[in-house]
Amino acid sequence: VQLQASGGGLVQAGGSLRLSCTASRRTFSLYTMDWFRQAPGKEREFVAAITWSGDSTNYLDSVKGRFTISRDNAKSTVNLQMNNLKSEDTAVYYCAAHAGLIYDTDPSGVLYWGQGTLVTVSS
Repeated sequence: VQLQASGGGLVQAGGSLRLSCTASRRTFSLYTMDWFRQAPGKEREFVAAITWSGDSTNYLDSVKGRFTISRDNAKSTVNLQMNNLKSEDTAVYYCAAHAGLIYDTDPSGVLYWGQGTLVTVSS
């Protein structure tokens, strides 16, 4: 499965961005989909996850209430709506696919990674 992420950019604090990730195969619907991020000098961290059916989600505590993950299996896409962005949200964001649960947040369990899209939040 190849994943193509898009939607990053420069935004002021308090603003919004919507990231999208498109998968190359219809088997996309079989996977739990995650978003991770990696800030300069820091390790890659889990941000959000959604089950294959879209009926359950999991979020990093610091983004709860601000970020929303969703998916459309018919279009093989997963999205991350980010509102009320903060400077600490600045990072390269990666979409990822794995076969585990939405609470499996270790990046070592990811089967497929997207190429990353840069989000920069200016204060």
